[in-house]
Amino acid sequence: MENLTLEKRQLCDIQGRLFEMVQKKGLDCLLFIEFFMNSRTALALDDVYDRLQWAGEEYILEELDDEAGGLKKAGTAYTAEVMYWAGYVYRYWHYYTNEYSREIYKIADAETMNECWLGFHTFDVEMAIDDLKEIYKLKCDERDFL
Repeated sequence: MENLTLEKRQLCDIQGRLFEMVQKKGLDCLLFIEFFMNSRTALALDDVYDRLQWAGEEYILEELDDEAGGLKKAGTAYTAEVMYWAGYVYRYWHYYTNEYSREIYKIADAETMNECWLGFHTFDVEMAIDDLKEIYKLKCDERDFL
């Protein structure tokens, strides 16, 4: 894949900051990630162009809160580093593979991202995505074997 444009890298950063903001506001990180990745808001961000892409993380969080009817406070807490990395990687993944957020989440859910952060956060983003896809494939192969 050719390098991401500056605009796409900025959108990855916005999504990373959105996820990080969730942690800083004390929201349930696991439930937020699951909701976000399956939301209409994420689908809008997956679009070629949507006004929401340039709204900024504060506004996007307000949209998500409205869509959810209120995001859950407390619960599962991930570190700010995990949250930023997960948000950034999920958005980059969409640009890298053209998969939608909902499909990406089926491959690498919130728990997987939290578990893999320590070993993967220093990888090139594309390498991390390829490895996350490989882990999913191995899990599927293992289930089929049993």
